[in-house]
Amino acid sequence: MAGQALAAGVGLRAPHYRRFLEQKSAAGWLEVHTENFLSRSGWDWHVLRTLRRDYPISLHGVGLGLGSARGFPEHHLERIRLLVEQIEPMLVSEHLSWGALQGRQLHDLLPLTLERTALDLLAERIGRMQDALRRQVLLENVSAYVRFHDDAMSEAEFLAELVRRTGCGVLLDVNNLYVNQRNHGEDPLAAIAALPLGSVGEIHLAGHLQAEHAVIDHHGAAVAEPVWVLYRAALARFGRVPTLVEWDTDIPELDVLLREAAKADRIAADYESAAGAGMRLAPVSIASPADVLAARQQAFGEALLDGALALPAVKGEGADERLGIYRGNLTANWDKALAAAYPVVRQLVGEEFFTGLARAYGKGLASQDPDLNVFGEHFAGFLAGFEHVARFPYLPDMARLEWELHRSYYACDAPALTASDLAGLAPEQVESLRLALHPATALVRSGWAVGELWLAHQPSGTGFPNEMARENFVLVTRPKWQPQLSRLTEAAFAALNACEQGKTLGEALDAACELDDNFDVATQLRQWLEGGVFLAADGGVLGKR
Repeated sequence: MAGQALAAGVGLRAPHYRRFLEQKSAAGWLEVHTENFLSRSGWDWHVLRTLRRDYPISLHGVGLGLGSARGFPEHHLERIRLLVEQIEPMLVSEHLSWGALQGRQLHDLLPLTLERTALDLLAERIGRMQDALRRQVLLENVSAYVRFHDDAMSEAEFLAELVRRTGCGVLLDVNNLYVNQRNHGEDPLAAIAALPLGSVGEIHLAGHLQAEHAVIDHHGAAVAEPVWVLYRAALARFGRVPTLVEWDTDIPELDVLLREAAKADRIAADYESAAGAGMRLAPVSIASPADVLAARQQAFGEALLDGALALPAVKGEGADERLGIYRGNLTANWDKALAAAYPVVRQLVGEEFFTGLARAYGKGLASQDPDLNVFGEHFAGFLAGFEHVARFPYLPDMARLEWELHRSYYACDAPALTASDLAGLAPEQVESLRLALHPATALVRSGWAVGELWLAHQPSGTGFPNEMARENFVLVTRPKWQPQLSRLTEAAFAALNACEQGKTLGEALDAACELDDNFDVATQLRQWLEGGVFLAADGGVLGKR
């Protein structure tokens, strides 16, 4: 870990973007959730690349599900590799957990059975990940609300063996140690002692919540005093390593996080010492996991999805109640992901009904991608066949419109065609161009006034449409990081639709003029160029798609 930032860092979250951009706040480094930047485009990506100039960055993954016996997302690992290649982070980390069944992503950090089959699987997966990224990966211990009768070792012993086999490091979350102490009576000091010297490359600090049946690792409060005590114990054993303050729910002002980070720095200053150098072994290739591990995870996943099923082979009392925590996480993630993509649909049907829709959608349509940002891709089709929203016949089209806005936000960055690109071309040359739409541009046609209804639900929105059964033509663009919606005439829509189909600009404008003899070509073209509707020339040759 030599040369890496040791001053405490904080998690970079959207409410604090502007503060970091406008002034260099006193954080030693920044950690981001890997899955929020996989598209490598748009506003979030711009912020991350800008801040990368001033702060070391750590990528903390939550979606790879290294311990999933079935459904491991190879394509997701490739996306992570591309992100690591561009950001060159100081640290890359994942979780000691699983999160997928065959054909379905569960979008949670689910607990492993701590036994040899799972250990073999994790060793093989970590080796594969480290080979792909060409760097050491840190693995985080997780909070668990259930433990299994088949557990053959402690979580710390499991991690220690992974370090020995693969040369990976440990991201030690001391709040998770405390949560597991409260939930299962596990000894956090014994866990710290079981990890090899030199193996811990990062420490996490966070807040927790005392719920009815368990202590919840919710990252929504200040670090509690018992967690600071464990932090001191970790420093005494491992020396000073990069430490992060996590705060992901009920996010406070940045100064609150910085004060927590400053406290971590003060405590760490008392424990300055060089960490021992851990031996890095070559990744070990392990055989495929036994079917029994997959069967256990399948049973766990089915119990999450079906409240009528009991969770098998779980230790301790209150297993059903604690399984409810994971069920709650699952549905909360569905609700949060859909609410981010479909805010107007949520307003139209109400919060409670929308939560029910999210639950029905998540259970009925198996999520295939670890990235929750694409979870709602098929929501419009789901609504079209969902009988309980039949009284809102325009709802599927509203969802289709909102998905295009959501997709535009994450669409890949690319230069847009400008008026200067066309300067010097003769009129006949301009007419012969085949202009591709920018990746962030979308066209939506609906038999309902969904464009007007969407605009009416914005902070500076216009009045609600007097009649919903009215054809709308809508253009989605992203001229300055944030997607924008504008209504089109049928003629303008026809022109852009023709461009999207690969026709020449002349043919596209002819299609518009056939519908509107007074179509103002010059004004429309200027507006489209200012809005970044078209993709710039590729390789300097206009018209190439």
